[in-house]
Amino acid sequence: MPHRIAVLALDGLLPFELGIPQRIFGRSFGTEAHDKGRRLYEVVTCSVRAPGPIRTDADFTITVEHGPEALATADTVVIPASYELGPVHTEGRLTDELAAAFAHVRPGTRMVSICTGSYVLAAAGYLDGRPATTHWWHADHFQRLFPKVRVDPDVLFIDDGDVLTSAGVAAGIDLCLHIVRRDHGAAVANDVARRTVVPPHRDGGQAQYIQRPVPDPQFSTTITARTWALGRLERPIMLRDMAQQESMSVRTFTRRFREEVGVSPVQWLTRQRVERARQLLESTDLSIDQVARDAGFGTSTSLRQHLQAALGVSPTVYRRTFRAGQV
Repeated sequence: MPHRIAVLALDGLLPFELGIPQRIFGRSFGTEAHDKGRRLYEVVTCSVRAPGPIRTDADFTITVEHGPEALATADTVVIPASYELGPVHTEGRLTDELAAAFAHVRPGTRMVSICTGSYVLAAAGYLDGRPATTHWWHADHFQRLFPKVRVDPDVLFIDDGDVLTSAGVAAGIDLCLHIVRRDHGAAVANDVARRTVVPPHRDGGQAQYIQRPVPDPQFSTTITARTWALGRLERPIMLRDMAQQESMSVRTFTRRFREEVGVSPVQWLTRQRVERARQLLESTDLSIDQVARDAGFGTSTSLRQHLQAALGVSPTVYRRTFRAGQV
């Protein structure tokens, strides 16, 4: 049976965020010969009340055909953003309707929030003692309201196993693609990303959108250096070499890079090499030593250390997991 996802629609919801799970999960199909074209997820939308109309922040309402009992059948629950959270947003507590709805959720269900949907997860206690993120605009308020949560306002999303949170708005796409990749591997996630006309993985975090979302066109950017580096990840790449691609000093390049991407050049390079290693582990039979060389880590020991730090697993375990098509 397909993995069942219940999307909880709350009054004041943002239609864009509500549509993300259906667009990403609802268009995820098997790519291997044995399951090609098979629908991998079943997505249902439900309300905290009986089926009926739900207000949005736009000039229209939507009609939801499932009540809160749908949460009892879900393997994953997704909570999009809403502008009418009431005491959830002001006092950090669930309304009676929300509390009754969450009573349907089975133990072990994966919980996911998009944007300010994180307020609902936090008010329900799912984020206590955990790392989480939310829209950068609300991060300070969120941290004051929920001091037990370890808020990171800079990332696009956080995967803490059975509880995942995303930053604002379009970061919900990044998170849902990440979940597809975690569940079914890069081939499926890349296929969905192509259908959605979005990159399967975005660099950096929210920091790049807070002060300078779009680089001023009168200044040089770091795109040339990034493109150059991606074409030679398997070779040694020095910071001064990247700076030379943009005819900048190392200091200016490092500052401009962080402004545009949200992380340092060294952090970005490591992430790109981890992504290259993941692709090779998933799609080739190369030895671990060869994967390490082709990804630019040099040795299997270095690859193991970086993959463990980034993903929490060894290269061998990662390959076995995704070759089996399971988490």
